[in-house]
Amino acid sequence: MAEKDEPEVCAVVNCGQPAARSLSANKVKQVLPDLKLGDTGRRAHLCKTHYRAFRKKTKEERELDRAAW
Repeated sequence: MAEKDEPEVCAVVNCGQPAARSLSANKVKQVLPDLKLGDTGRRAHLCKTHYRAFRKKTKEERELDRAAW
């Protein structure tokens, strides 16, 4: 496991802001195909701005999941 010397930054190309959340890279690519993600692996770290865009796009899906409880 790598040491945490430097904080994670947003996985979106040319963003460079500190990461707020870490999500599945596949899910982010499905929901926001217009974003250019760098080499992320399985997890994509998103800044507050890009995480907010992700949440807006998945709002209806999340509401349906909660309704099933």
